Amino acid sequence: MNKKVYIGMSADIIHPGHLNILRAGRELGEVTVGVLTDEAIASYKRLPYLNFDQRKLIVESLKGVDKVIPQNSLDYTENLLKIRPDFVVHGDDWKEGVQKTTRQKVIDTISDWNGEVIDVPYTEGISSTKLNQKLKAIGTTPEIRMKMLRRLLQAKPIVRILESHSGLTGLIAENASTEVNGLKQEFDGMWSSSLTDSTSKGKPDIEAVDITTRLHGLNDTFECTTKPIIYDGDTGGKIEHFVFTVRTLERHGVSAVIIEDKTGLKKNSLFGTAVPQTQDSIEGFSAKIRAGKAAQVTDDFMIIARLESLILGNSVEHALERADAYIEAGADGIMIHSKEKSGEEIKEFCTKFRRKDKNTPIVVVPSTYNHITEKEFIEWGVNVVIYANHMLRASYPAMMNVAKSILLNGRSSDVNDKCMPIKEILELIPGTK
Repeated sequence: MNKKVYIGMSADIIHPGHLNILRAGRELGEVTVGVLTDEAIASYKRLPYLNFDQRKLIVESLKGVDKVIPQNSLDYTENLLKIRPDFVVHGDDWKEGVQKTTRQKVIDTISDWNGEVIDVPYTEGISSTKLNQKLKAIGTTPEIRMKMLRRLLQAKPIVRILESHSGLTGLIAENASTEVNGLKQEFDGMWSSSLTDSTSKGKPDIEAVDITTRLHGLNDTFECTTKPIIYDGDTGGKIEHFVFTVRTLERHGVSAVIIEDKTGLKKNSLFGTAVPQTQDSIEGFSAKIRAGKAAQVTDDFMIIARLESLILGNSVEHALERADAYIEAGADGIMIHSKEKSGEEIKEFCTKFRRKDKNTPIVVVPSTYNHITEKEFIEWGVNVVIYANHMLRASYPAMMNVAKSILLNGRSSDVNDKCMPIKEILELIPGTK
């Protein structure tokens, strides 16, 4: 009887290193490949370029592969207990880094039936990380970018979005990362905020900057990033205009637009009832959602309804009633907004909403209740958290302090420690040299 071999892989970019591992496995017996799902990959690094079905199809076509199954987590245990392989084959790179613990758990599991781990030597000159970096440098297409948000919602417990109002802030959202408990943490996409777009242009947040102007600026971000973008559509404007907005955003590769159920001259929601603000009727806003959904060409673009009930002093039940109506009208998600600092009314809304609707994405923007952690949001049933204005808010005081110091001292040397070195500026953007 042939020996059984198990190989787990992401298979986003197949290279000679993968083929060497498959060849080594084939020499030992019948090879089953566990292709990591999007969920499994997203748990420890960036979402793959190809979705699971595409990657599975590729691996099924490779010589030496007898069977392909999904691997639903970085942990091999579930599949190992089903297959009980005689050998688990992997590149020896998993002896270090985030997968070191995974390797040891594999060894412990298969030892119950005297299974053996085979570590295939690293293939020199080949690196999936470097290949991914080269792909990212090439960029992406509007279609691929637009699809990414829905894939992230399916793959991750919470999608983390950072405000961007320029190409430079887009690069920060694209590349900022850190390591927490051995796992890489990064932002999943960008928020094109009407507040920060208008403020960066020295204009009030009253929809004074039209969509054409905003897209000119957003194009800078399109050119130097690959992650999905959620667009702040304010009220969406007139229904007759909103349908063109949807088509325009979709054509550019924006993943979603969020529109709020208010009417009249836009005032920032965080003013609450301190300024006159009028909520649209359920019928009027539902008609806008239906018109937008009818206008879009693809199934990938999302229209997310932003509820202003809590902002305007209404109850959680008032917001829930509107959420139900907007979903019925075709909304792909619900953003619940609040300026209350404890976060308790957001929690109440989310928990009540989730009791009757398990699937519709919930979006939150914790500008005022910013002590709530992402872990808590996940427990409440939240799917997307938007850090909606932090890049602009961070940049203004930093620039103002530098400007004041130059005025105070009559020179700029005193702010050397507050500024990037010129050399780093020159190296920041690819192609500057």
